[in-house]
Amino acid sequence: MRRLHRVRRALNYVNLSTPLGLLVARLGRARVSAGPGGLILAHGYRIPFPVAGAFTVGNVVLTRYEEGYLAGDLLRHEDRHAWQYMVCVGLPMLPLYVVAVVVSVLVCGNPASWNVFERLADLDDGNYPRTSPWWSRAKTSHDK
Repeated sequence: MRRLHRVRRALNYVNLSTPLGLLVARLGRARVSAGPGGLILAHGYRIPFPVAGAFTVGNVVLTRYEEGYLAGDLLRHEDRHAWQYMVCVGLPMLPLYVVAVVVSVLVCGNPASWNVFERLADLDDGNYPRTSPWWSRAKTSHDK
């Protein structure tokens, strides 16, 4: 593991985001295993919230799907979220993420397209659509 990954792993433990992720995995009865770059992969998560195919809390990447789902572009996307937890000093990431979801829904009606955290993690890698802002889709009466 690279030195930066070890630093991220340590800081995300200290800032309590990874312990929270492990608690969420346990509550969701997910099977936990070591992943690349100090990530912890949690497969078989059973709680129906959130509705995303995968989500990250600290260094813990959770999914309701079986082993093999967390790979390639999606895993790189979730890895970027682990960095965001480190930069946001852990648990403050959660309310900031909720605010970003609300902003995105207000801008385009989609919780991810204009969510700053999803955009920084690369929407395409996370399999999110790129929805235009409502004002660029609005039609005036003379557009009809």
